[in-house]
Amino acid sequence: MEIMERTCNGVTFFSSDGMDAAGGAVHGFSTRKGGVSRGMWESLNLGTARGDDPDHVRENYRRFLKAIGADGGRIAMTNQVHGGVVRCITTADVKADPYDKAGYEADGLMTDLPGVALVAYSADCIPILFYDPERRVIAAVHAGWRGTAAGIATAAVARMGDVFGCRPENILAAVGPGIGPDCFETHEDVPNAMTAALSTAVLQHIKIKENGKFAVDLKGINAMRLEQAGLDPAHIAVSRVCTSCDSEKFWSHRRLGTSRGSMAAAIQLV
Repeated sequence: MEIMERTCNGVTFFSSDGMDAAGGAVHGFSTRKGGVSRGMWESLNLGTARGDDPDHVRENYRRFLKAIGADGGRIAMTNQVHGGVVRCITTADVKADPYDKAGYEADGLMTDLPGVALVAYSADCIPILFYDPERRVIAAVHAGWRGTAAGIATAAVARMGDVFGCRPENILAAVGPGIGPDCFETHEDVPNAMTAALSTAVLQHIKIKENGKFAVDLKGINAMRLEQAGLDPAHIAVSRVCTSCDSEKFWSHRRLGTSRGSMAAAIQLV
């Protein structure tokens, strides 16, 4: 499977060809292209806590969800805390307005409810979307470095199995655009957290730079964890796009700081 760039009705997004081919679900990873926001949020800002005009953000949601083929009237959102919790979404969690606050903290969502768009946010962190076409179950995950170390991606696979009976070999996973290892330069706290969680297996995704800092491949680590959880490597699509390298197309916290919008990854059963 591969992650492909697409444009629909002026909205640019990325999606997995394998998930598209499986049918039964629509999904996409947004960029900052195709919205109506102005100023430092121009143009497709999907973050509700960035200070943008709420009516602009609502219109951006409408445009993005329509572009990926989703019904925008029923959504469920993460309330992200950089942890490892995956919440099972029920009808009580479903919102009509992105500004309706979620009453829980979770960096992952999953459901078998058709017509509900699961939404996770990012601006360098790694968004991951899951789809089991056999059991018709979806999940959306936000994996920062803390969430990656906490095993948020494998937690999603485990929860899909425990709650819905999903088998790892049937699950498709799309690891969306996020910061690449050359731009994700860290001190030793990040490599230490990764090795504590994954032992020396993770070292293939961590390099020491000439300045003594570390380059950490978060997308590669999450893909490795998904394979360890039992996913078929052919069922894992990984975007090679770095959000920090291309700040014209993506919101990047590392490059832009707090003067920015947010991207979203969304998936919905149809």
